[in-house]
Amino acid sequence: MGRWTYRKGLHDLGNGAWAYLLPDGSWGWSNAGLIVDGGETLLVDTLFDLALTGEMLARMRDAVPAARAIGTLVNTHANGDHTYGNQLVHGARIVASRAARDEMERRPPAAFIDRVKNWRNEGERGRIIWELMGRKFDFAGIVNTLPTETFEREATLRVGDKRIELVNVGPAHTRGDTLVHVPADRLVYTGDIVFVGGHPVMWAGPVANWIAACDRILAWDVETVVPGHGPITDRTGVRELRAYLVTLRDAARARFDAGLDWVAAAEEIVVDHFPHWLDRERVFVNVNSLYREFTGDRKPLAVTRVYEAMARWYWANRPASADHAHHDH
Repeated sequence: MGRWTYRKGLHDLGNGAWAYLLPDGSWGWSNAGLIVDGGETLLVDTLFDLALTGEMLARMRDAVPAARAIGTLVNTHANGDHTYGNQLVHGARIVASRAARDEMERRPPAAFIDRVKNWRNEGERGRIIWELMGRKFDFAGIVNTLPTETFEREATLRVGDKRIELVNVGPAHTRGDTLVHVPADRLVYTGDIVFVGGHPVMWAGPVANWIAACDRILAWDVETVVPGHGPITDRTGVRELRAYLVTLRDAARARFDAGLDWVAAAEEIVVDHFPHWLDRERVFVNVNSLYREFTGDRKPLAVTRVYEAMARWYWANRPASADHAHHDH
C-alpha cells in the first residue's frame, strides 16, 4: 500500500493503466481510471461535476495522447460522483450494468441538484446535504448522460489486446455495482465496492452481497486495487473493508436482537466502530439498511429520517477540522 502516494491527479500504474484520485475521498471526492492499449482507451467513471471531470480528462490527454478520444466509458454504478461528468466523454460507448442504468434513469441529476439548490427548504436533510456535498461542487450544466450499452451480470471488453472483465456484484452499495477487472495487470477498479480509510455507505444492500463482492476480489490474482474513494491499495484494503462490513453487521444484529431501535443502535455503534475512518456519520445509513434487512423490509430507504438522525450526530460530533478546504489538496 505504501507504494502509492495519495495526492490529487493522475497516477501511472504501469502497462497502460492509470488511476485518477481526488483526496480526501470523503463525500463526492471519488476516483476514476484509464486503461490504454494499442491506441484504444477505456475510462472507468467520471467525476461529480463538469469542472472536475474536464480537468481530469485534460490531465489524461496530456499524459496519454490516445486519451484524446475515449473509446469506452464504464460507469461502475449510478451515483453522481461517478457519472455526472459523462457528457464530456464525447463519442464514447458508455457501458454499465442494467441495474445501474435503470437507477441513473430513475434518479436523474436534476432531482439531486434541485435539492442542493433548495437545501434551505429541506430542513435537517437539506442542511446536511449542503454541508457534505452541495457547497463543495459546481453542479451547473449537468445533463443526464445514460449508458448506451448494458449487461446483466458479466461482460468482457477488449482494449487493444487487453481483456477487461466487468462483473456486476450488486445490489450492494447501490442496485448495480460493477468491478472492472484487468487480469493481465493484476488490477481491479472497484467503484464503491471498496472504500479505503472511510466508512462505506450502504444505500442498497444486502450486506451479504457486499461481503461476497469482497470475497470475489480476494479470489482473483490481483495486487493493485483502485477503490471508488480513498488511496490506491492492495488486497489489504479489501480485507479491511470486508472486516468492517462483518463487524458492523454483527454489532447491528446484536442490538436488533436486544430490541434497540436503529437510531439507538447506530448511536452506540458509531462510538467505537472504525472511529479513525472518515465519514463516521454513514454508520446511521448503514445500520438503518441492516435493520431493514433484518426485518425483511423491502421498501426504499426512508431518506429523510435517516438523514435527520445522521445530521443530529454529525453536528454534535463534527470535528473542528471538518472545514478543511478540499481545494488545498
